[in-house]
Amino acid sequence: MSTKMSHLTTCLVFFLLAFVTYTYASGVFEVHNNCPYTVWAAAVPVGGGRRLERGQSWWFWAPPGTKMARIWGRTNCNFDGAGRGGCQTGDCGGVLDCKGWGKPPNTLAEYALNQFGNLDFWDISVIDGFNIPMTFGPTKPGPGKCHGIQCTANINGECPGSLRVPGGCNNPCTTFGGQQYCCNHGPCGPTELSRFFKQRCPDAYSYPQDDPTSTFTCQSWTTDYKIMFCPYGSTHNETTNFPLEMPTSILEVA
Repeated sequence: MSTKMSHLTTCLVFFLLAFVTYTYASGVFEVHNNCPYTVWAAAVPVGGGRRLERGQSWWFWAPPGTKMARIWGRTNCNFDGAGRGGCQTGDCGGVLDCKGWGKPPNTLAEYALNQFGNLDFWDISVIDGFNIPMTFGPTKPGPGKCHGIQCTANINGECPGSLRVPGGCNNPCTTFGGQQYCCNHGPCGPTELSRFFKQRCPDAYSYPQDDPTSTFTCQSWTTDYKIMFCPYGSTHNETTNFPLEMPTSILEVA
């Protein structure tokens, strides 16, 4: 082999190794269903959708710069072989492979990767209501606000009558509209209904400007992330610790 060819081969191998490391070192999301029922997981703008029976996981990779991203669970769905149908909660336009946001109520995991200050920003939100208990967190917790969070209270069972809908607990904005609940025009504060959610899920966004207590950050490219539905297999659970196992091989990432 000529020196030029050898150099070219070395460069190619280095490029491929760098690409694999860059691609799979972090930014991998595991979505795990531990509910005693089927959950149709959804993720946009990266991921799409996947049916998850109890105990199943779904992995996908989100590139740096991904923002305004959401992951949620859909319930009581029925899709045909072409992936068309509908869901009682979280439906995204009647398709299995989501391209747009889900219809409330749906408990949300939100994230933006490699943003200001080379930080990942992420949260759990009940601004669109609540349908499935959820935990969300880094697989490698770090200092400050780089740690797992949860929204696992019995919100569906305790939901105020005015917000109660089949399969979940709706958000006040969808139910009533207006500046008081939707915060579309300028500053706004918590309401009695948003406090209902906040008291039960203090880590989660309860209204659109609930930033100080609800935004969490990790240094970009230092960790992957895991979302778990029904972390202990029940409809709600107040325990704060949850497992964050990740795939043992990048071949498991789909």
